[in-house]
Amino acid sequence: MKQLLTFCLLFCGLLNAQNQTTLEYYLPQNTTYNKNIPTPKSIFHFELGEMHTDHTQVANYMNVVAKASDRISIETTGYTYENRPLQLLTISSPKNLANIDAILKRHQAISDAGSNNNDLSDLPIVIYLGYSIHGNESSGTGAAIALAYYLAAGESPELEKTLDNTIILLDPCFNPDGLQRFSSWVNSNKSTNLVTDSNDREFNEMWPRGRFNHYWFDMNRDWLPVQLPESQARIRSYRKWMPNVLCDFHEMGTDATYFFQPGEPTRTNPLTPELNQILTKKIAGYHARALDKIGSSYFIEKNFDDFYYGKGSSYPDINGSIGILFEQASSRGHAQESANGILTFPFTIRNQFTTSLSSIQAAYEMRKELLEYQRDFYVKARNDGKKSATKGYIFGDEKDATRVNELAKILNQHKIEMLKLKEDITINKKKFDKNLSYIIPVDQQNTKLINAIFDRQTKFKDSLFYDISTWSFDLAFNLNFEALNSIAQAGAKYQPVIKKGLVTKKSNIGYLLEWTDYDSPKLLNQILSKNLRVRATKQPFTSAGKTYSYGTLFVPVQNQEMDSDALFEYLNKIIVDYAIEIAAVDTGFTEGINLGNPSFVTLTQPKVAMVVGQGVDPSDAGEIWHLLDQKAAMPLTKINLEQLQNVDLNRYTTLILANGNYNGFSNKAIAKIEQWIQTGGTLIAYQDAIKWLNDVKFIDVTFKTIKNEAKNISFEKADDYRGAKLISGAIFETKLDLSHPINFGMPRNTLPIFRNTSIIMEPNKSSFNNPIRYTKNPLISGYISKENLDLLKETVPFQSIRKGDGRIIIFTDNTNFRAFWLGTEKLLWNAIFFSKLM
Repeated sequence: MKQLLTFCLLFCGLLNAQNQTTLEYYLPQNTTYNKNIPTPKSIFHFELGEMHTDHTQVANYMNVVAKASDRISIETTGYTYENRPLQLLTISSPKNLANIDAILKRHQAISDAGSNNNDLSDLPIVIYLGYSIHGNESSGTGAAIALAYYLAAGESPELEKTLDNTIILLDPCFNPDGLQRFSSWVNSNKSTNLVTDSNDREFNEMWPRGRFNHYWFDMNRDWLPVQLPESQARIRSYRKWMPNVLCDFHEMGTDATYFFQPGEPTRTNPLTPELNQILTKKIAGYHARALDKIGSSYFIEKNFDDFYYGKGSSYPDINGSIGILFEQASSRGHAQESANGILTFPFTIRNQFTTSLSSIQAAYEMRKELLEYQRDFYVKARNDGKKSATKGYIFGDEKDATRVNELAKILNQHKIEMLKLKEDITINKKKFDKNLSYIIPVDQQNTKLINAIFDRQTKFKDSLFYDISTWSFDLAFNLNFEALNSIAQAGAKYQPVIKKGLVTKKSNIGYLLEWTDYDSPKLLNQILSKNLRVRATKQPFTSAGKTYSYGTLFVPVQNQEMDSDALFEYLNKIIVDYAIEIAAVDTGFTEGINLGNPSFVTLTQPKVAMVVGQGVDPSDAGEIWHLLDQKAAMPLTKINLEQLQNVDLNRYTTLILANGNYNGFSNKAIAKIEQWIQTGGTLIAYQDAIKWLNDVKFIDVTFKTIKNEAKNISFEKADDYRGAKLISGAIFETKLDLSHPINFGMPRNTLPIFRNTSIIMEPNKSSFNNPIRYTKNPLISGYISKENLDLLKETVPFQSIRKGDGRIIIFTDNTNFRAFWLGTEKLLWNAIFFSKLM
């Protein structure tokens, strides 16, 4: 009894200490602090770590401290989808800030191999500190608040000398929308007497959780694709400054300790220079010494890797910088029980703050070494580019200006040089239109980044990956792509394309729209929203000497709600936002089939709903929401899983089940869905949702699986063995039947498909029901075990199954992966618009 009382007193004392933590808990004590700099408590009215700061409070404090300090300038670099500001603080000595433009110009010259910039003796080092890209990993933003105060208010000679030689770019919150969602949750569920039981509601966020941004994207995967406004702002800042070190602060499981890079040695991307890892490990020594001083445990070279360049800690590695990942065990609230005792929020902030300081110290003390590394990286890159037998790459598409220009926009954000074509050319039977193609010269500053973006690998030292094993952008966009041994056909420099859609002339018969452009679904939806009749062809035909393929749209003039003048005026008004030609027809007497042929089927405007909530993968669902909302301006109704049984599904033409677990459906909901399909509804399901459909007998498909027979595998290697059985984000070739509606608008009869699932589906017995099929040798790039590859050959990633008057359309793979797989996104559009044709 006495021991229990003692434990309770110690436990309560620990929690009371957490509530009483003051700013001094975090700060170095060998310095004095300027009393004119506002403390966090003076703005928040609570001690840092006592509550979770929401983004409004964070942004306000950063503005206040920047106004009070001559060491800080602040800018808003962009806004989130929820219109929250993205802030960047530039912190240095007042002298440096007064001369910041000249310093920036000199620093930019380091990465210009032709600048001959050898005088680095007095050039400040640039370090970028970024926090909490996952909104529910908020110890990072807490550390950013403490750091902003310390750098503004600290008055030690050591700090002043550091600031004289350092430009610190402080990004206090990479993900304002996610942080706002998370802070609201944990603060609203906090008890006055802190509850540390992990079962408490405080530690178990509601779906979709604060990790993600507004559209439920994991933004730490978007550094290369840059599809989100937060990422675009971040990359603008990065490319402007080209920092020497970038630190990316995260959290991991509550029972862990503290991780910092280097990561798994065998899983470093081979394009990363060896010296990068040597310098990373040298910097790690600074973190180890700093954490030792405060008694915090840590580890390196385990669990995390530096393979995919689309993360904050790895993107710098292919840009002449040192990227460093920090992972703090997460309290996921204010104080939680863990394998290492009670883990408090202030403790997690202190660790992140401590390694923020050690990162700055390392950058300062290794200044010359890191500056020279960046300079030499770009000198070598430029020399390699000059010596390369490959002089450039060309990409393009004959009929889809939008996909070409979207890839060009991404490359332009990364400051990759592109050149236009002087004239049309053909390479290996691939046609490259001078207006729909670009050349990327290898002899340029960012040749290493170009290699990373278009790299293809099929052999690896390690079979485990923290993220995907490949991401080749030409394959993701499904574009024609070739290496060039000469760039003699290159012309003027790339300029962003202004869309030049047009209606060729007025017609009293109708208008034709090819389904080949990426924006065709958006245009179709816009036309249908005006209650205009649109028909799609199931067969090719020729009009005015031009051949139109499967899926071409016909907008007849007669018997519309608009008269011919109004229709012509409306089409002219909307087409300016597209790179699409609307062709007027002079006669319906076309070759092949006539425009009145039954092979032209009338389309209806889709009314789409998607099931969301507990069990559904937020990222996959978010990608679908983002695709429909942002890329096609199509309303999407998001229905909570438990709500579905009370919803009138007859309001919708289409219901989508993203990857997830749907065992939470009630029997009433299942019966409702089945009846709705029978009467004409279209159900579209992805990945694990297919398994659920099979389990509840909605469909009857056969899956292929590996025999799991581990032989001569020690217990220590069991995780490696299991991991090697996974398909960790690889790209595979499929063969298409272009006459099937699921493939309408595809540019050719092969399609690269990304997959990160081991769901492998047997083909249908009828060949015409297998319009997408993996080839006999499907692997294009990425890792797959031999056993999985053998299983995958000649299987199918898609099936369309009739059920009564409706359809069930299933995909084993995510066709909308991270919003940059534009090459397969049309498969979802075809499933939505053309399901009745299947």
